[in-house]
Amino acid sequence: MAALGMTMALAGCGSTGGSGDVTLKLVAADYGNGSSDRSDKYWTTLATEFESKHPGIKIDVDVRSWKTVDRDVAEMVKKGRAPDIAQIGSYADYAKDDLLYTADEVLSVPTQANFLAQLSDAGKVNRIQYGLPFIASARLLFYNKKLFKSAGVSAPKNWDDIRTDAEALKANGVTTPIALPLGSEEAQGETMIWLLSGGGGYTNNADDSYDIDSDQNVKTFEWLKKNLVEEKLTGPVAPSKLDRTTAFKAFTSGQVGMLNGHPTLLLDAEREGVDVGILPLPGIDGKPKPAMGVADWMMAFKQNNHGEEIGAFLDFVFEDKNVLDFVGQYDLLPVTYSANEAMAADTRYKDLATFQKVLPTAELYPSGKRSWGGVSQDIKDHIGQAVEPGGNPAAVLGRIARDATAEETSE
Repeated sequence: MAALGMTMALAGCGSTGGSGDVTLKLVAADYGNGSSDRSDKYWTTLATEFESKHPGIKIDVDVRSWKTVDRDVAEMVKKGRAPDIAQIGSYADYAKDDLLYTADEVLSVPTQANFLAQLSDAGKVNRIQYGLPFIASARLLFYNKKLFKSAGVSAPKNWDDIRTDAEALKANGVTTPIALPLGSEEAQGETMIWLLSGGGGYTNNADDSYDIDSDQNVKTFEWLKKNLVEEKLTGPVAPSKLDRTTAFKAFTSGQVGMLNGHPTLLLDAEREGVDVGILPLPGIDGKPKPAMGVADWMMAFKQNNHGEEIGAFLDFVFEDKNVLDFVGQYDLLPVTYSANEAMAADTRYKDLATFQKVLPTAELYPSGKRSWGGVSQDIKDHIGQAVEPGGNPAAVLGRIARDATAEETSE
């Protein structure tokens, strides 16, 4: 890291100002769970500080729910009103339409070199980086230690344990033994977690093509439907109607025995006095499977020709202090080498060590695919139908798979 730091220092600084009075439109996703911790506050404070150092540049902050932000940006682009900067879930479709600046067109060399290599690679289309990782996280299985102890069960080691633990929790009066949030907020994430645990995933490792309706994936959803949903172990809200935020709030209020979660949930649980255990979601047969990793992306649109001003702001965004301020607020993982080292050395973040440990081997969304934005939205909108009464997992996954392949291969 010292060598990297010297290299970065020698590389010089990025752009330090604008070319006149320019207003940059920033659309970003909200990472908060309520009015008290909305991301507006972070971005507004950051923008004010940046503007004080760059009097020729203003930042127009527009923070939107994760439920709609990807769709909202797509609509803005479609109408010819692309933001200058978007912080959302996917970038590849815009890159392949030649709507984005490349990373080296807007970032200083030190900033671009500081990204974790795994994440820089995930931000590339045809070996050119367009997607700028903003935050990272990994998904682990959370369980309420108090509820588990009361029900006389221990942390699960395979899927059979997950079912029997959930049954014991239900018999002991737990409202939601295991939450399965397949509602529109982040169903694509919950889906991928279970697919990986079942030995599958969204793509075929051999050629990186979509493999959404593979035999393993169908069997995974058949298992979820038969063993959890139909046995009424997933609580009073149907999985297709249950959003991640609602499930997290129920967990921190002591109503949920276990669910898949990201690091932010640790902070929320601690605030509410919930004693939490965390572990990678066991594989179907108990053998370890890759955890799901997530990188949310920033991208710079070319439409308004504000590359210099965008670069100045993004270099500021990725300074260690600003990165750690954001990830520290939401218990997420930084995307740069220097900020990761600072976090690892700070005892305030010791609870995140397990997440940092699994991140290097975690599998990410197929964000480099042009079609991923639309496919992700399709999964959000429809995957919950696979576990509804009368639902057919093979049919639902098959339809999503056919549409994904058609979208990816279309011109």
